[in-house]
Amino acid sequence: MFDQVKRVLGMRIKMHHAASQISEGSIFLFNHFSRVETFIPQYLIYKETGEFCRSIAAAEFFSGNDKIAEVLRDLGVVPNDHPNLMELLATDILRGRKIVIFPEGGMVKDRKVINKQGGYSVFSRSANERRKHHTGAARLAIGLQIFKLAVLFRARIDDQGKLEAWAEQLGLSGVEELLETAARPISLVPASITFYPLRVDDNILHRCAELLPGDLSIRTIEELIVEGNILLKPTDMDINLGHNIVVKDQSSWIHRSLFKVFARNLPDLHSIFDPDYLRKRLLRRTATNGIRLAITRLRDRYMQDIYQTVTVNLSHLASKILLRLAEEGLTVIKESRFREHLYLAVKRLQAHREIRLHRDLCDPGRYQDILETAPTVLGQFLESAQNAGLIMRTHSSLILKRKLIEEHHFDEIRLENPIEVYANEVGPLSAVEAVIHAVVTKAGAPSQREMGHELFDDELKALEWDKALYSKPKHFEINSRETATADPAPFLHVPNNPKTVGVVLVHGFLASPAELRDFGQQLYKLGYITCGVRLKGHGTSPWDLRDRAWDDWMTTVDKGRRIIEAFVGRYVIVGFSTGASLGLVAAAERPARLAGTVVVCPPVKFRNKNMKFVPFLHGANRIIRWLSTYEGVMPFRPNESEHPLINYRNMPLRGLYELTRLTNHLDSVLGNINSPVCIIQADRDKVVDPHGATIIYEKIKSQVKKLHWIESGRHGVLNEDIGDTRTLITAFLEQIEDSLDAS
Repeated sequence: MFDQVKRVLGMRIKMHHAASQISEGSIFLFNHFSRVETFIPQYLIYKETGEFCRSIAAAEFFSGNDKIAEVLRDLGVVPNDHPNLMELLATDILRGRKIVIFPEGGMVKDRKVINKQGGYSVFSRSANERRKHHTGAARLAIGLQIFKLAVLFRARIDDQGKLEAWAEQLGLSGVEELLETAARPISLVPASITFYPLRVDDNILHRCAELLPGDLSIRTIEELIVEGNILLKPTDMDINLGHNIVVKDQSSWIHRSLFKVFARNLPDLHSIFDPDYLRKRLLRRTATNGIRLAITRLRDRYMQDIYQTVTVNLSHLASKILLRLAEEGLTVIKESRFREHLYLAVKRLQAHREIRLHRDLCDPGRYQDILETAPTVLGQFLESAQNAGLIMRTHSSLILKRKLIEEHHFDEIRLENPIEVYANEVGPLSAVEAVIHAVVTKAGAPSQREMGHELFDDELKALEWDKALYSKPKHFEINSRETATADPAPFLHVPNNPKTVGVVLVHGFLASPAELRDFGQQLYKLGYITCGVRLKGHGTSPWDLRDRAWDDWMTTVDKGRRIIEAFVGRYVIVGFSTGASLGLVAAAERPARLAGTVVVCPPVKFRNKNMKFVPFLHGANRIIRWLSTYEGVMPFRPNESEHPLINYRNMPLRGLYELTRLTNHLDSVLGNINSPVCIIQADRDKVVDPHGATIIYEKIKSQVKKLHWIESGRHGVLNEDIGDTRTLITAFLEQIEDSLDAS
């Protein structure tokens, strides 16, 4: 049933955990922010292991409606006022089941878990004050540990009668199974559930409820809006499991001695949870007091781990920055400066391996949008904050309102100040606090060069992200056939005394920056700041290229341009093959600060006449994928490359289709090019039709343009430096440099 519900809901659920972590866990401990948390963990554990879970719910859910109570019991839920709750849960664990517990004891809507003294506590609506977390999970774990010690003790003294009686009471098959379960360690698994984004706009659930007779309470309205949006709108639910906590490893030698005192004379499982039994006799009472300290210590340990496993997202960092600025009395900040703060916070936090980052903060293709003013996830966050009356946006600034730091009622805060809710959630993470403090208090904005290096580092991270994304089992067959072993990483070379013109190198279709790495090193030695970009989809897996459009390649060129502009005022694009076409599009559509373009063997027309059938085959592939689970009639075709250590061996048909789209677009914009252009073409090129070079030369409007013919039947004349191709390029660069110096 839940499989079907999950397809309908907009929620994207992802559980992060280590191998065998779930199977080895006994008691799973989750934070509590919304109602969906009370049933999703059990579902995920079952999907992972096939094992059923018992969970605990408020007794009020079992009163008044027998049908609801019956369904809850069938799902493994037990009321928190069950007379033998601990014994019931312990029996389940001994039988091999899992237990799910929410030690906060209720929804923590404000996410505020750190008190003024720096310890952990939460607000209790019933008591109307802050209190410590419940110790039930720790009591259960230590009680089980003592009972297991009792079983092992009875086995050592060969008390078969007692062991057989206990096995029968627990519903186990016999003494052998009892001894096996006693030998397994009790393991607690702390976990944090993080929802992203948190939306406070109206929804259909709230509007429908308003049509019912009677007024809705503040609490009802808040829960319908916040939790309704979690269910009804695309929401990421990240469940991050912390390291398993083995109870016997957490106990001091004093506590282990006390456990043994109880274990030697324990009559049965029930007794270790029976207050009357624990109060009898002075020695037992004294030992019980000592065990309470062990319970408190264990509780504090797993609560710390729960709060350390939060999945940090963009809204967390944005909220922490805004609150820090407001608390320091700042009322206005340039939005561009705020975006720089946020971008640098992401970059600094990436160095903290102990922090779980949301995927939006790991993929540069997503978090670099922070620096853009176009509609993005950050734009949605700022709009939501403005709608809540927390900030006001002008054309270039953010005005921080007093409401940001005002107190709000527990049942109102998610609606009135979601920024504080976000900030509270990462409050226990000292690394986040330190990063935000360093970014906000740093004097002055980051230099252009600093930003350039950060943006280049993003390109290195993008390569690793894309590699991991396309290294799954479904990609293995194609990936295993690949022959490319050359380093596909982008490169940035910054000489000590650079020339005034920088160079962006753009490789060709199916290749990687390895294709132009040697030439980049040569330019560096000549004094040019040089950036070799990696076109999206390249240097990773043919599957990656299959998912990319030519616009993605153009975006990569733009990123290279942005990096180089951080170091020099003007730059030249040097592109080979497909990289040449992209360079010409950049010259036509993004001419600012572009001093010239070098194009080597540009693909205007192709030698292979079958290229005209590519759009048809691509369309057929799309139809087949839409109608079935097959990948299409010809998703990949073999590629016989001049440089098999650099190029993909398997060529995605989608990539060829995008290449034809790029050449068609290029043809429509060639007349817009006015900047200097140098064209170099092999006269007997076996891949592209050499006549394409003449077409480009005739169509561009540049006053300074040159066309050089190389006597060769090879395509990769730049990589192999055939006909002094590199000398022709460096001569053109020197000419550009001289003309700029003269002006």
